[in-house]
Amino acid sequence: MIYLDANATTPVLPEIWDAMRPFALTQFGNPSSSHGAGRKSRKALEDSREEMAHLLGAFPDEVVFTSGATEANNLALQSALSDSPSSILASQIEHASITEHLKKLEKQAFQVQWLDVEHQGKASLSNLSDKIKTDTKLATLMLVNHETGVLQPIETLGNQLQSKMWVHTDAVQGTGKIRIDFHRLCVTSLALSAHKFHGPKGIGALLVRRGSTLKPMLFGGHQQKSLRPGTEPVHLVVGMALALKLAMNNLEARRNKVALLRESFLQELRKEVADFTINGEYNPMLPFTLNLGFPGLKADILLMRLDMAGVACSTGSACSSGSLLPSPVLMAMQVSPEVLKSSMRFSFGFHLEEVEVIEGAKRIAHAVQSLRNHAGTTE
Repeated sequence: MIYLDANATTPVLPEIWDAMRPFALTQFGNPSSSHGAGRKSRKALEDSREEMAHLLGAFPDEVVFTSGATEANNLALQSALSDSPSSILASQIEHASITEHLKKLEKQAFQVQWLDVEHQGKASLSNLSDKIKTDTKLATLMLVNHETGVLQPIETLGNQLQSKMWVHTDAVQGTGKIRIDFHRLCVTSLALSAHKFHGPKGIGALLVRRGSTLKPMLFGGHQQKSLRPGTEPVHLVVGMALALKLAMNNLEARRNKVALLRESFLQELRKEVADFTINGEYNPMLPFTLNLGFPGLKADILLMRLDMAGVACSTGSACSSGSLLPSPVLMAMQVSPEVLKSSMRFSFGFHLEEVEVIEGAKRIAHAVQSLRNHAGTTE
């Protein structure tokens, strides 16, 4: 299999697995226990918290461990708002863990002001003042889009609004790929997930600025100052912290390699496929993601053909890939109907080799040509 779906998840690196194993097999004490085994687990937990805080420009007490970014996003949104309906500012290209929460709030009389999106995939702040209401309590904008890889202007938004309201950013597709300084972003909270940067699944974090009040979604435990109760999975936390450390220590080397892989992929694809578009091409984007439209084809059919050919990719976010509805991100970008229904997401991990991406491009080209030829003979 040629794996071109790194935005969905990444493999745990061997050295990370090796670091996790002892805390699952031999050093398995409950970090809340007062005996020696518990104290060892507690130290590993807090060392990991300090490591992550250092790498992300935060204070250790601003790091709250969660089960992943979906929980972290929901926890942030819940904490930012009171029970009384108010206004919310959000982009139309957020992850489903944000947009679905906001749609639920709309049914409860909250008003969501949606930021416009430029044709190339960046949220527009040009009419920001018109979107802000006297009762706006929350603004949320992701750091990097999960379908296009386009960088979003969260730092600009945070600079303008953080002193006035809760500002949240979903940093899932940026963590481990670009340098993040939590305080410099001027946001109140930031969500991340370990399995997007070669850590384990089932663990993530919410960074919450000092002085901000979290409203826990769970009750019945004192862990993490009762902000997120429940026994902490020390082995997963250790894996996440090491994964982040390795990612940040090798940031430029990984990004440069992926940029070369992306270019090799595109060069090979252009040899065989004349008609395809790169969604978001003319905005600053990270090299890890390519969203391509193949006019004349249907993405779901192409996806099945590529799966049969041994190429793993997606039609959008992994959390929404089971949906038959068009991509909300591409709809917000107002791409043409032909591009909308034919777009695929290819995302690259640094563990790939050039020979793999070139072979992947060849298989994609063959599938596209085959489907187009078939469509031509049946018209």
